[in-house]
Amino acid sequence: MTVERALRALSPDKMAVEKRLAYSMVQFLRDQTHCGSLNSDEQESLEVAIQCLETTFKISSSDCHLAAPQPLREIFLNSLLKNDIVTLPKTFPSPEDIERAEQLKNEGNNHMKEENYSSAVDCYTKAIELDQRNAVYYCNRAAAHSKLENYTEAMGDCERAIAIDPSYSKAYGRMGLALTSMSKYPEAISYFNKALVLDPENDTYKSNLKIVEQKQKEASSPTATGLGFDMASLINNPAFISMAASVMQNQQVQQLMSGMMSNAVGGPAAGVGGLSDISSLIEAGQQFAQQIQQQNPELIEQLRNHIRSRSFSGSAEEHS
Repeated sequence: MTVERALRALSPDKMAVEKRLAYSMVQFLRDQTHCGSLNSDEQESLEVAIQCLETTFKISSSDCHLAAPQPLREIFLNSLLKNDIVTLPKTFPSPEDIERAEQLKNEGNNHMKEENYSSAVDCYTKAIELDQRNAVYYCNRAAAHSKLENYTEAMGDCERAIAIDPSYSKAYGRMGLALTSMSKYPEAISYFNKALVLDPENDTYKSNLKIVEQKQKEASSPTATGLGFDMASLINNPAFISMAASVMQNQQVQQLMSGMMSNAVGGPAAGVGGLSDISSLIEAGQQFAQQIQQQNPELIEQLRNHIRSRSFSGSAEEHS
């Protein structure tokens, strides 16, 4: 029986389920094409697979009503985690095993401080083998995996930590970091929000949430592509335009720009030396910045906040 005939034989309800499953699979495959780790042949193979699924099940990316409440990867991980929890040993580790596991965790933390992340993973893994019920060990190993750019493994460990202790805010926060590193911004935002529900005063979660929200905005904004900042809104700012015009009317700046243009056309011998021009340009830039600070301190603060937001605030995070 062909795939088409098999599909026609399904009941309407069953057909709807099959379509939703196929739609989730297509979403998963599309996510993989955007992860940036595939070569051209692998990318092409995934595109062909997507087209085959869409043709066979008569679906398209516009069929948003077919979307499942969770991405396919999360559904799969949750299923695995449920099985993992069931297979956890019914007996608790001995006091000796708990003590040794804590020693291994501390060794792993020291390796993290020394940026020896592979050794940290080994220590946390050994601690987990001795005590599989401790969410901290999984969460710490997730941090080490993230440092090694093993983001899939990091997410798996965060999921296990959450399954063991659903109130463990740090596991949600580290899940958000791993998802952000994979450019999965909506999912990352969801996990940072969950972390803040559990720990509302945590400044790290607040800062990282703002960063991810900005990254999502930049990813969806054509004006921000490749710039990391909305330059369109800046150059359309009336205060900025006014100050720029004022600076350009300055005679010293006009002479400087004229000299630099002469050098560009006629070569170094045609005008003043390059170092002198650069020094003058720096001085003019400093004057411009001072003028902006005096006339529009809010704009300066906006630029400073943007620069601060370019890196996550979890780099110096202590481990449990």
